[in-house]
Amino acid sequence: MRIAIPDDYQDAVRGLAAFGKLAGHTVDIYRDAVTDVEQLAARLVDANVLVPIRERTVIDDALLSRLPNLRLISQTGKGVTHIDVEACTRRGVAVAASGGNAYAPAELTWALVLAAVRKVPQEVANAKAGNWQREPIGTCLRGRTLGIFGYGSIGRIVAGYGKAFGMRVIVWGREGSIARAQQDGFEAAASRADFFSQSDVLSVHLRLNEETRGSITAADLAQMKPTAVLVNTSRADLVASGALMAALELGKPGFAAVDAYEVEPAIDHPLFRMSNVVATPHLGYVEKDTYEIFFRGAFDNLLAFEKGDPTNLVNPEVLERKAGAV
Repeated sequence: MRIAIPDDYQDAVRGLAAFGKLAGHTVDIYRDAVTDVEQLAARLVDANVLVPIRERTVIDDALLSRLPNLRLISQTGKGVTHIDVEACTRRGVAVAASGGNAYAPAELTWALVLAAVRKVPQEVANAKAGNWQREPIGTCLRGRTLGIFGYGSIGRIVAGYGKAFGMRVIVWGREGSIARAQQDGFEAAASRADFFSQSDVLSVHLRLNEETRGSITAADLAQMKPTAVLVNTSRADLVASGALMAALELGKPGFAAVDAYEVEPAIDHPLFRMSNVVATPHLGYVEKDTYEIFFRGAFDNLLAFEKGDPTNLVNPEVLERKAGAV
């Protein structure tokens, strides 16, 4: 089979142990980000299988209509919001998903928390420029309040980190999310308003869907302390468009640490130029162990599909459609 892997920015896939699973197949790896449909179609037209790296490439009907040889999209990770699964099914393209690693984004989240409250990137830059201790003094985490918005697999880990650092941990989200947090011994915020107003560090761990898109509003952010830090390693679209920039300029919250952007790669994003923001280029899942998990799962799904015994299909009905076509 001919396999295409787009958006491997760091040329990391070839160096994975999992890459050996593709021996005997033709593999095309692309390192640049391309959004133009015609350009994408030109490079992917011969592919039988696409292996997207998370949500970096949007696969919609316009692109699918130009890929007559495509049989399978073997996704790295569980999320398929960037794929028009209905169009795939209609066109006879199977979609499979692989596993993930909640610890990598949780660890990156905590790195951003520490960097933000102690102003690490700013002071490193100052020191390299010959300036010693020039930022406003940072703060300790112990005894302060950590807000966890969304108590899923990642939020649960981050809550544990907060507890280990001696923080008071409060949780907000859906009823089920709050119930799970309480079962683990964490405190539910009395209200949404109290959650935003009491958190010294507020970390967002919601899954992006139509219900949660833009669910953090300007009014929510306005209730935060001028000394608070909003941390978002989930999805930028969870915050209403433009609301975070405006809130930071108004000083509530006073600081932010972000790892996700509305459009990526986020070249020259204004958040990178703000002195009260620590911004990383979507590194949450970008580390070797997670890549091994992602690609091992994606390649196993690919090989199972080749053998006629597909695994972890998101659209198993595509098999019935193909059988009916025969």
